[in-house]
Amino acid sequence: MAERLAGKVAIITGAGSGIGAAIARRFAAEGAKLVIMGRRKEKLEETAKACPEGSVLPFQGDVRKIEDSLAVTEAAIKFGGKVDILVNDAGIARGGGVAEADLDEWMDVINTDLLGPFYMMRAVIPHMKEAGGGSIVSISSLAGIRRVPGLSAYSTAKEGLIGLAQSVAMDYGKFNIRSNIICPGNTATEGNLRMLTERAKAQGVELEEILENSMRFSPIHRPVPTDEIAQACVFFASDESATITGAVLSADSGTAIVDASTAAVIMH
Repeated sequence: MAERLAGKVAIITGAGSGIGAAIARRFAAEGAKLVIMGRRKEKLEETAKACPEGSVLPFQGDVRKIEDSLAVTEAAIKFGGKVDILVNDAGIARGGGVAEADLDEWMDVINTDLLGPFYMMRAVIPHMKEAGGGSIVSISSLAGIRRVPGLSAYSTAKEGLIGLAQSVAMDYGKFNIRSNIICPGNTATEGNLRMLTERAKAQGVELEEILENSMRFSPIHRPVPTDEIAQACVFFASDESATITGAVLSADSGTAIVDASTAAVIMH
Protein backbone atom coordinates (compact mmCIF):
# COMPACT_ATOMS: atom_id res chain seq x y z
CA MET A 1 0.00 0.00 0.00
CA ALA A 2 1.36 3.42 -0.97
CA GLU A 3 2.25 5.86 1.78
CA ARG A 4 -0.70 8.23 2.00
CA LEU A 5 1.37 11.32 2.85
CA ALA A 6 4.41 10.64 0.69
CA GLY A 7 6.01 13.89 -0.46
CA LYS A 8 4.04 16.00 2.03
CA VAL A 9 5.59 18.38 4.56
CA ALA A 10 3.70 18.95 7.80
CA ILE A 11 3.90 21.11 10.90
CA ILE A 12 2.37 19.54 14.02
CA THR A 13 2.01 21.59 17.20
CA GLY A 14 1.78 20.00 20.61
CA ALA A 15 3.65 16.97 19.28
CA GLY A 16 5.65 16.17 22.40
CA SER A 17 2.99 13.94 23.93
CA GLY A 18 -0.56 12.64 23.69
CA ILE A 19 -2.53 13.10 20.50
CA GLY A 20 0.11 15.28 18.86
CA ALA A 21 2.84 12.67 19.35
CA ALA A 22 0.56 9.94 17.97
CA ILE A 23 -0.20 12.10 14.91
CA ALA A 24 3.52 12.69 14.35
CA ARG A 25 4.32 8.98 14.50
CA ARG A 26 1.51 8.15 12.10
CA PHE A 27 2.34 10.94 9.66
CA ALA A 28 5.98 9.86 9.56
CA ALA A 29 4.93 6.26 8.94
CA GLU A 30 2.78 7.51 6.05
CA GLY A 31 5.79 9.14 4.39
CA ALA A 32 5.53 12.78 5.50
CA LYS A 33 8.40 15.01 6.54
CA LEU A 34 7.57 16.73 9.82
CA VAL A 35 8.43 19.73 11.89
CA ILE A 36 7.09 19.07 15.37
CA MET A 37 6.59 22.01 17.71
CA GLY A 38 6.22 22.16 21.47
CA ARG A 39 7.52 23.82 24.59
CA ARG A 40 9.34 20.78 26.04
CA LYS A 41 12.46 19.96 24.08
CA GLU A 42 12.99 16.55 25.67
CA LYS A 43 9.44 15.42 24.82
CA LEU A 44 9.85 16.52 21.20
CA GLU A 45 13.06 14.53 20.98
CA GLU A 46 11.26 11.44 22.31
CA THR A 47 8.65 11.78 19.58
CA ALA A 48 11.33 12.25 16.92
CA LYS A 49 13.16 9.11 18.05
CA ALA A 50 9.97 7.10 17.51
CA CYS A 51 9.88 8.17 13.84
CA PRO A 52 12.03 7.15 10.87
CA GLU A 53 15.47 8.76 10.99
CA GLY A 54 15.67 12.04 9.14
CA SER A 55 11.91 12.46 8.83
CA VAL A 56 11.38 14.79 11.79
CA LEU A 57 12.75 18.17 12.83
CA PRO A 58 11.97 19.10 16.46
CA PHE A 59 11.30 22.81 17.00
CA GLN A 60 11.04 24.15 20.54
CA GLY A 61 8.53 26.97 20.47
CA ASP A 62 5.35 28.42 21.94
CA VAL A 63 2.19 28.81 19.84
CA ARG A 64 1.18 31.74 22.03
CA LYS A 65 3.95 33.78 20.39
CA ILE A 66 3.43 34.91 16.80
CA GLU A 67 7.20 35.11 16.30
CA ASP A 68 7.49 31.37 17.09
CA SER A 69 4.68 30.54 14.66
CA LEU A 70 6.49 32.44 11.92
CA ALA A 71 9.82 30.86 12.83
CA VAL A 72 8.52 27.27 12.79
CA THR A 73 6.94 27.92 9.40
CA GLU A 74 10.25 29.13 8.02
CA ALA A 75 11.98 26.12 9.58
CA ALA A 76 9.54 23.79 7.81
CA ILE A 77 10.15 25.47 4.45
CA LYS A 78 13.91 25.18 4.96
CA PHE A 79 13.57 21.54 6.06
CA GLY A 80 11.12 20.34 3.43
CA GLY A 81 10.83 23.11 0.87
CA LYS A 82 7.15 23.84 1.54
CA VAL A 83 4.27 23.44 4.00
CA ASP A 84 1.49 21.13 2.81
CA ILE A 85 -0.13 20.36 6.15
CA LEU A 86 -0.68 22.12 9.46
CA VAL A 87 -2.03 20.24 12.46
CA ASN A 88 -3.15 22.48 15.33
CA ASP A 89 -2.95 20.17 18.33
CA ALA A 90 -1.28 22.22 21.07
CA GLY A 91 -3.74 22.79 23.87
CA ILE A 92 -4.21 22.96 27.62
CA ALA A 93 -7.17 22.75 29.99
CA ARG A 94 -7.70 24.57 33.27
CA GLY A 95 -10.68 24.26 35.60
CA GLY A 96 -13.12 26.84 36.87
CA GLY A 97 -16.47 28.37 36.06
CA VAL A 98 -16.69 31.95 34.85
CA ALA A 99 -17.01 33.42 38.35
CA GLU A 100 -14.41 31.16 39.99
CA ALA A 101 -11.66 30.65 37.43
CA ASP A 102 -8.26 32.22 37.93
CA LEU A 103 -8.06 35.00 35.35
CA ASP A 104 -4.46 34.30 34.34
CA GLU A 105 -5.23 30.60 33.86
CA TRP A 106 -8.42 31.41 31.91
CA MET A 107 -6.50 33.62 29.49
CA ASP A 108 -3.68 31.09 29.21
CA VAL A 109 -6.18 28.54 27.89
CA ILE A 110 -7.60 31.03 25.39
CA ASN A 111 -4.13 32.08 24.26
CA THR A 112 -2.93 28.49 23.83
CA ASP A 113 -6.03 26.76 22.48
CA LEU A 114 -7.48 29.53 20.29
CA LEU A 115 -4.98 32.31 19.70
CA GLY A 116 -2.20 29.77 19.08
CA PRO A 117 -4.01 28.12 16.14
CA PHE A 118 -4.84 31.58 14.79
CA TYR A 119 -1.15 32.50 14.82
CA MET A 120 -0.19 29.22 13.15
CA MET A 121 -2.83 29.57 10.43
CA ARG A 122 -1.81 33.18 9.84
CA ALA A 123 1.79 32.04 9.41
CA VAL A 124 1.23 29.12 7.03
CA ILE A 125 -1.67 30.28 4.85
CA PRO A 126 0.38 32.71 2.69
CA HIS A 127 2.82 29.90 1.89
CA MET A 128 0.01 27.46 1.13
CA LYS A 129 -1.57 30.02 -1.20
CA GLU A 130 1.70 30.47 -3.02
CA ALA A 131 2.17 26.70 -3.33
CA GLY A 132 -1.34 26.11 -4.67
CA GLY A 133 -3.05 24.64 -1.63
CA GLY A 134 -2.77 22.77 1.61
CA SER A 135 -4.64 21.05 4.41
CA ILE A 136 -5.16 22.36 7.94
CA VAL A 137 -6.45 20.01 10.63
CA SER A 138 -7.42 21.50 13.99
CA ILE A 139 -7.88 19.32 17.05
CA SER A 140 -10.83 20.75 18.94
CA SER A 141 -12.76 18.68 21.49
CA LEU A 142 -16.13 17.25 22.37
CA ALA A 143 -16.11 20.17 24.82
CA GLY A 144 -16.23 22.44 21.78
CA ILE A 145 -19.67 21.14 20.77
CA ARG A 146 -20.97 20.11 24.21
CA ARG A 147 -20.44 21.73 27.60
CA VAL A 148 -18.33 20.28 30.41
CA PRO A 149 -18.91 21.48 33.99
CA GLY A 150 -16.11 23.63 35.34
CA LEU A 151 -14.22 23.99 32.06
CA SER A 152 -15.48 27.37 30.84
CA ALA A 153 -12.21 28.51 29.28
CA TYR A 154 -11.54 25.19 27.55
CA SER A 155 -15.06 24.92 26.15
CA THR A 156 -14.97 28.53 24.97
CA ALA A 157 -11.60 28.11 23.27
CA LYS A 158 -12.45 24.79 21.63
CA GLU A 159 -15.77 26.04 20.28
CA GLY A 160 -14.00 29.16 19.05
CA LEU A 161 -11.45 26.95 17.30
CA ILE A 162 -14.24 25.29 15.33
CA GLY A 163 -15.47 28.70 14.18
CA LEU A 164 -11.95 29.81 13.34
CA ALA A 165 -11.20 26.68 11.33
CA GLN A 166 -14.47 26.91 9.42
CA SER A 167 -13.78 30.58 8.66
CA VAL A 168 -10.48 29.51 7.12
CA ALA A 169 -12.33 26.87 5.08
CA MET A 170 -14.72 29.54 3.82
CA ASP A 171 -12.17 32.23 3.06
CA TYR A 172 -9.37 30.16 1.55
CA GLY A 173 -11.10 27.31 -0.25
CA LYS A 174 -10.66 29.23 -3.49
CA PHE A 175 -6.90 28.79 -3.01
CA ASN A 176 -7.30 25.01 -2.57
CA ILE A 177 -6.66 25.31 1.15
CA ARG A 178 -8.84 22.96 3.16
CA SER A 179 -9.55 23.29 6.90
CA ASN A 180 -11.21 20.54 8.94
CA ILE A 181 -11.79 19.86 12.60
CA ILE A 182 -11.55 16.74 14.77
CA CYS A 183 -13.34 16.71 18.13
CA PRO A 184 -11.97 13.96 20.38
CA GLY A 185 -13.98 12.95 23.39
CA ASN A 186 -12.51 11.09 26.34
CA THR A 187 -9.07 10.25 25.00
CA ALA A 188 -6.36 8.15 26.63
CA THR A 189 -3.74 10.87 27.17
CA GLU A 190 -1.59 11.96 30.09
CA GLY A 191 -3.33 15.32 30.20
CA ASN A 192 -6.81 13.84 30.27
CA LEU A 193 -5.84 11.40 33.00
CA ARG A 194 -4.42 14.27 35.03
CA MET A 195 -7.65 16.27 34.62
CA LEU A 196 -9.80 13.29 35.64
CA THR A 197 -7.56 12.68 38.64
CA GLU A 198 -8.09 16.28 39.76
CA ARG A 199 -11.84 15.90 39.27
CA ALA A 200 -11.88 12.69 41.32
CA LYS A 201 -10.01 14.42 44.13
CA ALA A 202 -12.39 17.39 44.05
CA GLN A 203 -15.40 15.06 44.25
CA GLY A 204 -13.87 12.84 46.93
CA VAL A 205 -14.12 9.66 44.87
CA GLU A 206 -11.67 7.15 43.41
CA LEU A 207 -10.21 7.71 39.94
CA GLU A 208 -11.59 4.35 38.77
CA GLU A 209 -15.13 5.58 39.47
CA ILE A 210 -14.54 8.73 37.44
CA LEU A 211 -13.09 6.71 34.56
CA GLU A 212 -16.07 4.34 34.55
CA ASN A 213 -18.62 7.14 34.75
CA SER A 214 -16.89 9.11 31.99
CA MET A 215 -17.78 6.43 29.42
CA ARG A 216 -20.99 5.10 30.96
CA PHE A 217 -23.37 6.54 28.36
CA SER A 218 -21.13 6.24 25.30
CA PRO A 219 -22.23 3.74 22.63
CA ILE A 220 -18.64 2.47 22.52
CA HIS A 221 -17.70 2.07 26.17
CA ARG A 222 -14.03 2.98 26.02
CA PRO A 223 -11.81 6.03 25.77
CA VAL A 224 -10.48 6.80 22.30
CA PRO A 225 -6.87 5.69 21.72
CA THR A 226 -4.64 8.47 20.42
CA ASP A 227 -3.72 6.31 17.42
CA GLU A 228 -7.34 6.39 16.26
CA ILE A 229 -7.37 10.18 16.36
CA ALA A 230 -4.16 10.08 14.33
CA GLN A 231 -5.83 7.88 11.70
CA ALA A 232 -8.61 10.42 11.25
CA CYS A 233 -6.02 13.17 10.98
CA VAL A 234 -4.21 11.31 8.19
CA PHE A 235 -7.47 11.17 6.23
CA PHE A 236 -8.04 14.92 6.49
CA ALA A 237 -4.38 15.67 5.71
CA SER A 238 -4.24 13.40 2.67
CA ASP A 239 -5.63 13.81 -0.84
CA GLU A 240 -8.30 11.23 0.06
CA SER A 241 -10.35 14.09 1.52
CA ALA A 242 -9.73 16.49 -1.37
CA THR A 243 -13.34 17.73 -1.51
CA ILE A 244 -13.91 17.90 2.26
CA THR A 245 -13.49 21.20 4.06
CA GLY A 246 -15.12 22.81 7.08
CA ALA A 247 -16.11 19.39 8.42
CA VAL A 248 -16.39 18.67 12.13
CA LEU A 249 -15.67 15.04 12.99
CA SER A 250 -16.63 13.77 16.44
CA ALA A 251 -14.10 11.09 17.39
CA ASP A 252 -15.63 10.41 20.77
CA SER A 253 -16.93 6.83 20.98
CA GLY A 254 -20.34 8.25 20.03
CA THR A 255 -20.69 10.36 23.18
CA ALA A 256 -21.99 13.43 21.33
CA ILE A 257 -25.14 11.66 20.14
CA VAL A 258 -26.30 10.64 23.61
CA ASP A 259 -29.10 12.33 25.56
CA ALA A 260 -27.53 11.82 28.99
CA SER A 261 -30.73 12.39 30.96
CA THR A 262 -32.63 9.71 29.02
CA ALA A 263 -29.68 7.33 29.05
CA ALA A 264 -29.42 7.65 32.82
CA VAL A 265 -33.03 6.49 33.20
CA ILE A 266 -32.86 3.66 30.67
CA MET A 267 -29.49 2.25 31.70
CA HIS A 268 -30.11 2.23 35.45
